[in-house]
Amino acid sequence: MTQLSFKNRIALNYIITTGLLILVVFSAIYSTVKFTVYKHLDENLKIEIENHLKEIKIENDMVFLMDEEEWEEREHNSVDVNPVFVQFLDLHKKVIEKSPNLKNEVLVFHDNIGFYKTFDTTLLKSTVRQIQVPLHIKSKKIGYLIIAMPLTDSTKVLNNLFETLLIAFPFILILLFLIARFFAGRSIRPINAITDISGMITRDNLKTRIPLPKKRDELYTLSETINNLLNRIEDAVEREKQFASDASHELRTPLTVIKGTLEVLIRKPRNNNEYEEKINYCINEVDNLNILVDQLLMLARFENQRHNVLSESVYLNAVVLDVITLNSEKISSKAIHMKFDAEGEFYINSDNYLVVTIFRNIISNALKYTNNRGHVSVSLFKENSKIICRISDNGIGIKKTDLEAIFNPFFRSNSSVHPEIKGTGLGLSIVKRFTELLDIKFQIESRINEGTTVVLEFNEEEIRL
Repeated sequence: MTQLSFKNRIALNYIITTGLLILVVFSAIYSTVKFTVYKHLDENLKIEIENHLKEIKIENDMVFLMDEEEWEEREHNSVDVNPVFVQFLDLHKKVIEKSPNLKNEVLVFHDNIGFYKTFDTTLLKSTVRQIQVPLHIKSKKIGYLIIAMPLTDSTKVLNNLFETLLIAFPFILILLFLIARFFAGRSIRPINAITDISGMITRDNLKTRIPLPKKRDELYTLSETINNLLNRIEDAVEREKQFASDASHELRTPLTVIKGTLEVLIRKPRNNNEYEEKINYCINEVDNLNILVDQLLMLARFENQRHNVLSESVYLNAVVLDVITLNSEKISSKAIHMKFDAEGEFYINSDNYLVVTIFRNIISNALKYTNNRGHVSVSLFKENSKIICRISDNGIGIKKTDLEAIFNPFFRSNSSVHPEIKGTGLGLSIVKRFTELLDIKFQIESRINEGTTVVLEFNEEEIRL
């Protein structure tokens, strides 16, 4: 089956809806005309009943016309033009008198039909509208009066109307379909333009944008949304390119250092101490390289992928203590005063591995950028039904202008001022990414030569106290 185009589908849906509406309107028109015709006939029948009851007299239980000329009227004497059929019956439903236009025919009395009720029946092989009423003398019933009028003209009018509506219905639908298709084509022309322009946009041509329509309608919103999407894609691609460039540079640097050291080492024989010194230096560079690769893989693995997050009960007190223990050698070597305070035992429902990684990076940075004999403190407390973790140090701090850039991969603040402090520049990028994945509010404040404070805020629904 051939798939209909979008333009034809719009037109078809419009026609189906409009067709149903037209069908309802046509049915209402036909029903209204039919009701009006029958109502007019019924009113005429009742008028005839009233007139004939006035034109008769009853003597000795016999019915007589007060005006004999009544039967000679054309409507009583002819069956050609709007005839009126009149018939009188006695109590035994035998014909006493009838209008001349009935000739050899008689109107049939219907016992199952109530008096003064109009109904359809047949006479002379034609449909007529009939009414039957009783005749009374001083509340005593002595017979019946039946009056009928033909439905031939009315039926013909109704049939002609029905045929006209039936023939007009498909022609109207076809005409409306063509009109709807034409206007649908004009309506989707901007969409075709959007499609054409979108097809021109490639990875190497992300600067192109869709022109915004003058009217602020749905197409304007669609175009603006696509442009915003293209902006985000362009930013993502640029970040990817920059990340790839930075990653290759960061990987190339330790490899170059290792290669250069080994080349110098084999140029001439050296004593054991020199060999040991150079080999240890290479081992340290390899360790740094491993850390860099691990962090790159970690970033790639959890790139906005919430399905990789494992929800479990995490005991924050134990996490902080474990991270401090892992950094005990660094704390001892720099004689840093490490302080940990907790107002109670705090649990959250989150991913233990990611939470540990967040604390390892933050506390490791605090220790790394704090001078010898400095102070680092970690505190856990509850505030406004939320768990707050504050990690503070009195280290070298971060410039105000760098506070936004520190979350970019490979960016290191004050790296030229403090070249002795080694790092990959990925720690805070990982922290930022993981806190977003875990819906943890992350804030950082810092001042040069005064220190840095990091605040982690866990949402209330994550608390399990």
